[in-house]
Amino acid sequence: MANIGGLALNRSIVASISRDPVKTAMRAKKLGADILELRIDLLDSDARQVLPDLRKTGMPVIITNRMNQEGGAWTGSEKERIRILVSLLPLADAVDIELCAEERDFVVRSARGAGKTVIISTHDFKGTPASGVMAEIIKSSFEAGADIAKLAVMPDSLEDVLHLLEVTLHAKGAVCTIAMGEAGRHSRVIAPVYGSVLTYGYVDKTTAPGQLRVDELRSILMML
Repeated sequence: MANIGGLALNRSIVASISRDPVKTAMRAKKLGADILELRIDLLDSDARQVLPDLRKTGMPVIITNRMNQEGGAWTGSEKERIRILVSLLPLADAVDIELCAEERDFVVRSARGAGKTVIISTHDFKGTPASGVMAEIIKSSFEAGADIAKLAVMPDSLEDVLHLLEVTLHAKGAVCTIAMGEAGRHSRVIAPVYGSVLTYGYVDKTTAPGQLRVDELRSILMML
């Protein structure tokens, strides 16, 4: 099983944080988060100054500098986006890089050299690909060096969610799968039952469509 910062992953709750990160991280811990994801593209402060304080919470930290075409807010050059992400690796436990990123392999090599967990992600905000296509995306993520293959899709129906869950169930490796939006809202707690090792929640403000708050996720997962 994959791990992040020594934490063996099993239905782990990731709190996505951005603005006022230190205060939000402390609140995330109180709400029941297991892991923090620092969204560098959404920060209004210097990540290099923030990360040491986040580590003091005792929770592992994933760093993400999400590109615009995959739902992020980064507006600078791709070269600068990657430079910042790689420069912060020593201060983090894991890195999330997009499967489609031109410099993906460089980030993966850098993370490997630093002993960090690699999450390779794909986000489809337009729909849900066919089951075979989703399975191929996950396979490609592992072939590219992922410790965890992350796939988020936008379902139009409950049937779309079922297809994602089936792909999750039969995945050969550690995966994080998410059906976004209202139609997929329940996947945030159901996908972990089918094998998704991570589920993402918000603390004060959502960072992706359909997110539940961290304490809501914790309560429902405990019941399941």
